[in-house]
Amino acid sequence: MAVNGSIPGPTIIADWGDTVVVHVTNSLATSQNGTSIHFHGIRQNYTNEMDGVSSITQCPTAPGRSITYTWRALQYGSTWYHSHFALQAWEGIFGGILINGPATSNYDEDKGMLFLNDWDHSTVDELYTTAETSGPPTLDNGLINGTNTYDSSGFRFNTSVTSGSSYRFRLVNAAVDSHFKFMIDNHTMQVIASDLVPITPYNTTVLNIGMGQRYDIIVTADQASVGDNFWIRSIPQSACSENSNSDDIKGILYYGDSASTPTTSAYSYTDSCDDETDLSPYLSKTVSAETWNEAEAATVALNSDNLFRWYLNSTTMIVAWNDPTLQQVLDNTTTFDTSNAVIQLADADEWAYFVIQTNQTVPHPIHLHGHDFFILAQGTGTYSTSTTLNTTNPPRRDTAMLPSAGYLVLAFQTDNPGAWLMHCHIGWHTSEGFALQIVERYSEIAGITDSTALSDNCDSWSTFQTSNSIVQEDSGV
Repeated sequence: MAVNGSIPGPTIIADWGDTVVVHVTNSLATSQNGTSIHFHGIRQNYTNEMDGVSSITQCPTAPGRSITYTWRALQYGSTWYHSHFALQAWEGIFGGILINGPATSNYDEDKGMLFLNDWDHSTVDELYTTAETSGPPTLDNGLINGTNTYDSSGFRFNTSVTSGSSYRFRLVNAAVDSHFKFMIDNHTMQVIASDLVPITPYNTTVLNIGMGQRYDIIVTADQASVGDNFWIRSIPQSACSENSNSDDIKGILYYGDSASTPTTSAYSYTDSCDDETDLSPYLSKTVSAETWNEAEAATVALNSDNLFRWYLNSTTMIVAWNDPTLQQVLDNTTTFDTSNAVIQLADADEWAYFVIQTNQTVPHPIHLHGHDFFILAQGTGTYSTSTTLNTTNPPRRDTAMLPSAGYLVLAFQTDNPGAWLMHCHIGWHTSEGFALQIVERYSEIAGITDSTALSDNCDSWSTFQTSNSIVQEDSGV
């Protein structure tokens, strides 16, 4: 699968404040796949129906049909779009989003998106059978901007630099199940943004990047006296998952006219799946006391079919492709099925605190749609009311790591009406139900939704699903 014939798909480039219009045609007729496109990290202020999440904000778009997404670029920086139907995002349905705006440090040239992926020679649908019966599979390889070598064949990503110049790279972890350490041998990275939030710049030689996360970095080409070619390394962390080619997911940064095989060495690091800790938002904000709070316990168990499913507070999400939450709201549904995992926040501009806790020794990247959240606390062990919360300009972003056998405390303000998904960004876990949804300011949602467009897309999907006997086998998101 691919977008416009390429993996990654074409980058959407806009300026801060632009209205972005994206036309999507589903040409997946042979595989009989529906699809949707989610614009990861884009807040979709008052445009919830454009969030592109099957079973939540729309029905899947059927093969042969088209849909148009329209939204304002009210943030700036680097992010990505990807399918939010089944596991398509990790079969090639993804690409970059670059929104021009201010930066917290100067640079000479923008190198654009740099995608980090894990990859396998089986499809993700084939691998999902293994994931839900035996646990996460070991993938064959990894890619940098859609390419790598394998068994002495293939092609490495490479990029040229000029000595003395500085370059901005926009990193995206688009993996299904790999947390990466990223580095460029002999070079120092200046980090200027996390997700779509500008930060006070800091320097590092090794960068942690979890699934769904983005970092903007500036690299100064100041190593020409050392050599001409340097490895770019994307190293999967075995503390999270296994990869058969973990030592050879590499690209090349070179000085001069052409790339050749580097002989450089990696920086030392400790294998782990941590978040970066030096994230201080450039625009300072303070979190107010909560007016609502919720504790969510994350667990995993086998269901009645002996398949692994993830649970938040004993609920594993199941939502129906042909009955999205947004349509239910428009139909005046006020009581949702337990399996829909709905939390309702009715009032405007409240502060909601979420505590997500797990005893499982598996880290999880937690992503919230429709908001940047504030990270009030994050650590191993058990959260308690005595845990210190950082409310003075804490890190804020849209994807953060729930530590292994630990907790994550998030806060956000109810300033964006809609049905918003919160989920683990490990592909297997999303499909296995590690998700909940927040129906925010219910009374305002119908008034900002195009009911005709929503129902027309659902009608065409329902007809296609029924006539082709398409069976939903995952969580729906």
